[in-house]
Amino acid sequence: MSAAKRDAQSLFPLFLKLSGRACLVVGAGAIAEPKIEGLLVSGAKVRVVAPRASSIVERWARAKRIVWRRRVYREKDLRGALLVIAATSSKKLHARIFRQARRCGILCNAVDDPPHCDFYYPAVVRRGAFQIAISTGGLSPALAQQLRKRLEREFGPEYGAWVAQLGRARDRLRKKNLNAESRRETLHRMAAGAVAKISRHRIHAPR
Repeated sequence: MSAAKRDAQSLFPLFLKLSGRACLVVGAGAIAEPKIEGLLVSGAKVRVVAPRASSIVERWARAKRIVWRRRVYREKDLRGALLVIAATSSKKLHARIFRQARRCGILCNAVDDPPHCDFYYPAVVRRGAFQIAISTGGLSPALAQQLRKRLEREFGPEYGAWVAQLGRARDRLRKKNLNAESRRETLHRMAAGAVAKISRHRIHAPR
């Protein structure tokens, strides 16, 4: 088995809370734009380092949604960051950022450069709190994107509303004087009902 396949099979999946956490993006062009936007959506404090930026990144900087340092990357830019995204066209720079981030204990993702990644971006279907993440471990991002498009057609906005409804019900149950086992059984019964409702919706939904 190749090292790439072995790494892909040993990935640890998780959803990470980035709200208020410092994240660094090296690069500010078309490659970096979606990475910066994803971090902003997650509530991260985003620092961007690049001599030049796209008009969209410049607009984010003017609106103070990000901090843009208009110069080349320096190792000290890593200080205080939870993770770094290397989003340039330079593989040599990506390798340097990866090595330096490793020394600092900072997670690194180099765009389209799997050997210099501690983590990969999944393709994500977002319906409120309901999210489906698809990963191929960096082996075939194109396949992950194709599957995401298919799942987006199957899972509409109503799924977010159903999950929100279950969340409110769970909060109400927590306030009741129920033992842990009764609460667990009730929650699973409600979830099973939601799954049945989803199944009926999918059967009757127009194709």
